[in-house]
Amino acid sequence: MDAAGLLQFVIAGLKNGSIYALLALGFTIVYAATNVINFAQGEFYMLGGMLGVFFFRAFGLPLPLAVPAAVLATACIGVAVDLLFIRPRKDAEPMSLIIITIGVSMLLSSLVRHLFGSNELQLPFFSEGGSVALAGAAIERQTLWIWGLTLAAVLALTLLYGRTRLGLAMRACMQNREAARLMGIDTAWVVMVSFGLAALLGALAGVAVTPLTQTRFDIGTGVAIKGFAAAVLGGLGNPLGAVAGGLVLGLVESLSIAVLSSVVQGSSVYKDVIAIAVLLIVLFVRPQGLFRRASREKA
Repeated sequence: MDAAGLLQFVIAGLKNGSIYALLALGFTIVYAATNVINFAQGEFYMLGGMLGVFFFRAFGLPLPLAVPAAVLATACIGVAVDLLFIRPRKDAEPMSLIIITIGVSMLLSSLVRHLFGSNELQLPFFSEGGSVALAGAAIERQTLWIWGLTLAAVLALTLLYGRTRLGLAMRACMQNREAARLMGIDTAWVVMVSFGLAALLGALAGVAVTPLTQTRFDIGTGVAIKGFAAAVLGGLGNPLGAVAGGLVLGLVESLSIAVLSSVVQGSSVYKDVIAIAVLLIVLFVRPQGLFRRASREKA
């Protein structure tokens, strides 16, 4: 394989890794606030794309309005998930809450199938024009949008955590939720905002990638596994680790396919296997993740 071919696989890995990073951030934010793995995160991803298509086609909104409308609507659904399903059982064991999120995932998938059908749907590209050439490789313009939106989301979260009272409250809950409550922080509010942010990040990933891959009611489960693998890889509860874990997973996945393609035909079918293998290896060898959680500090 020549340098241009290798670069093409790296570009693909960074593109997929950016999507995994957004999903991993969603898992991490909810886990940090509740100690619960939210397995409805994949459905937030699916809803971003499906609602984007709905607002664009059914409502006739122009794409620059349909995309943010889909993201905000999904964020509202994330808040509703907390209010309707999580908050009434807030004192339940984490395993019970995890099972609830699995039920919510199945409910959302079923509702979308009945409302929008089972066909694959697609959005137009955010920008028209051909691919951008880089050292013999090609970068699709939609990939640049994915990178840009991921970077914007990471910067926005950095400002939220570092410069706002809400961010300080969320950091306090990350460190010790019970202590934060005793200090007067409204932990129920923090949990609700966390679900909204997680849904927003999932929807942003889903709507950004829909022009490239299409969307469907049942895509949430597969992508949730990869987002969870990225979150575990980076260390659950560590937002920066989640971003790094997503990018690393995307690169490992893409470069593994590059290696396998030279010896095995149809190697792309192993993409999901690679993500699961990475997850299992990390859980066995380094369950705290490759990137240690930042040292505790007063928020």
